[in-house]
Amino acid sequence: MPAPDLHAGRYRAASGSRFSVTLGLVIATLVDRVRGEAFWKTWVFLPLAISAVGASLTWRFVYAYAPPNRAQIGLLNAVVTALGGDPVAWLIREPLNNLALIAILIWAQTGFCMVILSAALKGVPTEIVEAARIDGANELLIFFRVLIPSIRATIFTVATTIVVAVLKVFDIVYTMTGGNFHTQVIANAMYQQFRNIQYGTSTALAVILLVAVLPVMVINVRNLREQRRIR
Repeated sequence: MPAPDLHAGRYRAASGSRFSVTLGLVIATLVDRVRGEAFWKTWVFLPLAISAVGASLTWRFVYAYAPPNRAQIGLLNAVVTALGGDPVAWLIREPLNNLALIAILIWAQTGFCMVILSAALKGVPTEIVEAARIDGANELLIFFRVLIPSIRATIFTVATTIVVAVLKVFDIVYTMTGGNFHTQVIANAMYQQFRNIQYGTSTALAVILLVAVLPVMVINVRNLREQRRIR
């Protein structure tokens, strides 16, 4: 069985949380300014209503690979071959397979980030925004100098929540690659060891996972306590 790739796990945690939070914040900001806000938010939030296994099975069809002399049923390879390229084994080739898994995490978690951050943005007093406009600030300055500082605590809480979710990810890796091709993570390795009746190793991996998640939770709790003191 392949050993857990802790470096890849950290890479997925950092990349997945960063892109999910950033994309969720951008979408929340833009959608609040257009017509049909509820409609667009529903489409972005919809992946979160799908189980991780269901989302993984859906993306398996997107990444599906067949030899060059056969019809491509995978969406990506159908596009690649239509443009004259050769089909790519997305879930086998490194580091594309890790990037493919990160894409699924971002797709699944962006809706959660968008909903929470959108609620926080709506809570920013309009007087502050209008005062910034009167002072001559453009929309970009308002976004970076007014909105983001006003919801910084919410951004931090959402980011730490996503980091914990990514560190504990199991379903996507188990369904897509089974931890092969250097995509192994601690949760999947823990399950495989338990299934192989290696209870000691499985327990040790569970402790490692706890140690990895605990500092993030401690930081999150400290941030919430600090916000309560400020209020």
